[in-house]
Amino acid sequence: MNFFARFFVGLFFVFLSTVVSATALTTPVFVLNSLDANISVIDPKTWTEIKRIPTGKEPHHLYLTPDEKSIIVANAFGDSLTFVDPKTAEVQRTVRGILDPYHLRFSPDMKWFVTAANRLNHVDIYRWDGKELVLAKRISTSKTPSHLWIDSKSTTVYASMQDSDELVSIDLATQTIKWRTKTGPTPADVFVTADDKTLLLGLTGGDSVQVFDVSAATPKLIKTIKTGNGAHAFRAAGDKRHVFVSNRVANTINKIDLQTLEVVATIAVPGGPDCMDVSADGKQLLVTSRWIKKLTVIDLETKKISKQVNVGRSPHGVWTLEHAPR
Repeated sequence: MNFFARFFVGLFFVFLSTVVSATALTTPVFVLNSLDANISVIDPKTWTEIKRIPTGKEPHHLYLTPDEKSIIVANAFGDSLTFVDPKTAEVQRTVRGILDPYHLRFSPDMKWFVTAANRLNHVDIYRWDGKELVLAKRISTSKTPSHLWIDSKSTTVYASMQDSDELVSIDLATQTIKWRTKTGPTPADVFVTADDKTLLLGLTGGDSVQVFDVSAATPKLIKTIKTGNGAHAFRAAGDKRHVFVSNRVANTINKIDLQTLEVVATIAVPGGPDCMDVSADGKQLLVTSRWIKKLTVIDLETKKISKQVNVGRSPHGVWTLEHAPR
């Protein structure tokens, strides 16, 4: 192959890689605007907001059902759930009478649905038959249940207690509390490793992530990782080794190595970085900038902001169907 042939072949592959990178996401990106009671639907091809979907009052978090057929938006002050098609951004249905669903999780086997009632101090466990939610148990907890995690075997719920500085473990089969342990100040998001043995807890009232061994009958604090002020939300990087944590006060995001339990990268993100999602190709980190009404997109190769999209007031949860493994 002569020089000119090699040149044009190389040029073609540069063009192709640019096109692939630019169109890595094709389905909508959803951002919850907590103070506007709606969802911003963003076209990832143009990175523009294309519509708003009304919800109940104060939608804070959202969760993709394990079968990936619905995004469920939890409307805390609206006492309701909004089901949205993740491909078409059309509302599928609204479920009312769900008290104060601040945070939410579906068990991987899709038999259990759990909500944290942030202002009412309880965790609700629902049975799910594929169509309807039936309340199995309302569990009184400590002050201000915040974030939830369900293990890979669909047996255990972990819940952080924001205003009593505790972590609680709940048995799904019996709907009873197995244990509780004290934590650092204002615990928020919970992340558990794929083997269900190690739990990370963000301390929004501090500057660290606490690491617990939860493989035995009682938890054991094994390490505290200093991150940044307001350590809050987690998102797996999709490579089975790293997890991101957002630091709302420090305006940074840390990348933590789950093998060494050390911070290996820090990214500056303005405006109170909160919830995150990662594109399927692992190249883009989507993060809500809570205090400046924007969705911020990070190029993970350069660790720089590539674009920002205007959204509503107090953007919180963010999600896309084309995501890296969680």
